[in-house]
Amino acid sequence: MELNPFIIFIAAVLTHNIALTYLLGMCPFIAMSKSRSTSIGMGLAVTLVLTLTGMANWAMYHLFLVPTGSEIMSFLVFIVVIACVVQVLELAVAKFFPALQNSFGIFLPLITVNCAVLAVSLFMVLRTYTFWQTTFFAFGSGLGWFLAIAIISGIREKMHMVSDVPQGLRGAGITFVIAGILSLAFMGFSGMVNVQ
Repeated sequence: MELNPFIIFIAAVLTHNIALTYLLGMCPFIAMSKSRSTSIGMGLAVTLVLTLTGMANWAMYHLFLVPTGSEIMSFLVFIVVIACVVQVLELAVAKFFPALQNSFGIFLPLITVNCAVLAVSLFMVLRTYTFWQTTFFAFGSGLGWFLAIAIISGIREKMHMVSDVPQGLRGAGITFVIAGILSLAFMGFSGMVNVQ
């Protein structure tokens, strides 16, 4: 029985959240969750990249690599497609949103090596998703990552205002603690759907 793409989407956002369940994409997740505005911009960028690269990599894999028997080249092809999409996104952000480009710093081009982006393409192959399943999975994974970074940035901003975090936990330390607690909270959704 083929899974409904909407079920895959819900699972990617909640029960199989790419950031909180698989702990993928942690480098920009930790670094960019200091302020809500920056985290929202990064979440939107990651969602866009995940969706576009998921669709493009599905097409590359099923229309070019499989028919030619070149599946072994999939890692290289996926990374090249991801790099192209991120480069186009970086140029667009620099042209239309220069302030956002400055706040991202090095982290926007580093989406290219964000393991969450490559993982979506690899999951798509391993789970033998159709094009629409891949599209909904990629979009859901991006929204799940966006949801996680937005929640954590809001908590970090609120904590900064109302509490005194011990010196040893400031920065990445407290972010990992919050992410762990948030991961436990998202485990509550695990009975909703299983896509594996």
